[in-house]
Parts: sequence; structure tokens; C-alpha cells
Amino acid sequence: MKEIVFLTGGARSGKSSFALERASRFGRKAFLATAEAFDGEMERRIRLHREERGADFVTIEEPLDIDVALRKLSPEQVDVVVLDCLTVWVGNLMHHIGTEEGIRARMERFLEVLADPPVSIIVVSNEVGMGIVPENTMARRFRDLSGSLNQQTAAASTEAWLLCSGMPLRLK
Repeated sequence: MKEIVFLTGGARSGKSSFALERASRFGRKAFLATAEAFDGEMERRIRLHREERGADFVTIEEPLDIDVALRKLSPEQVDVVVLDCLTVWVGNLMHHIGTEEGIRARMERFLEVLADPPVSIIVVSNEVGMGIVPENTMARRFRDLSGSLNQQTAAASTEAWLLCSGMPLRLK
């Protein structure tokens, strides 16, 4: 049976490490990276993430069309994919797509993949709703879009976990 495992938590809470640990239970693994290297610091982060996961993963870099990338995965080639991360993806959509309807359409296409996943999927996302209300419109829009997508992804998942200080708490 194909699993959808949703992992959320704050920044540096251990989500990505936990995702890699969960993926280690599978044979053939892929990693769907949404990050774009806009500067040297981000390039360093991406390099460190690649080193952490090692050669066990086929890496797919796709900052916008994650639904297309997921649909291309074949159970004959891959058992599980780690999708890291939804909040970076939402930021990418805000930057490249911009319009509310365009972003929500991409989110719907992603959720359609979760309804019938080609392989097991481990989805990583930041929990963005536990802090103060952002003082500007763009940040509030980002929080709202990410929160909505997190709720829908968690609802579609077979398991959901919250990570805090490296400690996983099973939600579902």
C-alpha cells in the first residue's frame, strides 16, 4: 500500500532528518527538492542537504511543477519519494506565479496527486501558524496559503507527525 506521510514543525525541528529516516525503510528512494539557490547561503544549505541524504536517493529538483514531477515517478523505478518542502514551494509559487488563483490551482494539482499517489510520499512542510501574526500583507498571505495547504495535505495523509526540538509526535 502506498503511504502518504506528512511531517510538519518549525524551522530546524528535525523534519528533514526524520523524513530521511522514514525513507530508509524503503528500497528505491527519490528526493524531490523544491529549493532554488538564489544566493551562496542557499547553495550551501542545498549542498549540505545533498550530503546528508547521500547516494541512496535520486534527486529531482523542481521548484514549481511538483505535481508533474510526482506523476512521472514510476513504482517500477521508485518506492518512495521525499518531498522537501511545501513551504519553500509556496514561496516559489508566490515569487514566480504571483496570483492567488494561479497558486491555488497548483496547490489543487498537488492535492490531486495525493488522492492517487504513484508511489509512497513523505511530505515535509513548516508549521507557520504558531508565531505572531505577520505585520505585512505578503507574509500573512504566505502564512495563510501554507496553513491551508498543510491542513489539506495532513487530511490526505495516512500518517501525520509534528516535530519539535528533534522529537517526533504522531498526530495521525
